[in-house]
Amino acid sequence: MPEERIVSQRVDPTRHLLMFDPRIFDKTRVDVIGCGAVGSRIAMEVAKLGIHNLHLWDDDVVGSHNIANQLFGLPDVDRLKVEALAEHILVGTGLTPTVHAVRVEGPVALGKVVFLAVDTMEARRNIFRTSLRLKFTTDLVVETRMGAEELRVYGFNPRSRNDTVAWEKTLTDDSRTVESACRTRTTVGATAEITAGFAVHRFLQWYRRDVVRDATTLEPPFEQGLMLRPLIVFANQS
Repeated sequence: MPEERIVSQRVDPTRHLLMFDPRIFDKTRVDVIGCGAVGSRIAMEVAKLGIHNLHLWDDDVVGSHNIANQLFGLPDVDRLKVEALAEHILVGTGLTPTVHAVRVEGPVALGKVVFLAVDTMEARRNIFRTSLRLKFTTDLVVETRMGAEELRVYGFNPRSRNDTVAWEKTLTDDSRTVESACRTRTTVGATAEITAGFAVHRFLQWYRRDVVRDATTLEPPFEQGLMLRPLIVFANQS
């Protein structure tokens, strides 16, 4: 693709301005931690909203087994996920994310919105305790969990005691948890698409209620979920 086309064109947000206006959100920072099945799709959808200040975190490389359920293609095999994903976003939207080819283990500075799409409960717990709990820079954490036929999305303020206590109670031991689509042998990319959609929609609900103060937007649920067999949709407050 000609380089000048990539540089000169950017995603046009006209079709979704009533739901999300990136000019109001301006250059507010959004972080996606984990760029696998769900995280790679979240990052692309966030970029398509017109968000310029997007940060991607992952230390893993693309494997051939990732192609079936992640956003990557065969030419991305053996590349760092964050670099391959950043290139897809540049080509798809004209925007250039900031990449961090590291595993988030110790304290790191994060943005106003953080999507947490990592593989294990222990990783979720560590990232929250070191980089999110009571941090005044972050107003919303959207955390995702997915199996082959079910998903859960949590959205909460990391400074809210009620929210954080309720969320930490959902963190089970990894030995008793269904593995994520990045690690389990049974993977379905379509379920990852749905999970990413739920996560980005949870972000849009927060934006409508807390950023632009839309009086018609009710308080978003703390937990949203979907079971595909049998089909069950549920939502719970903290």
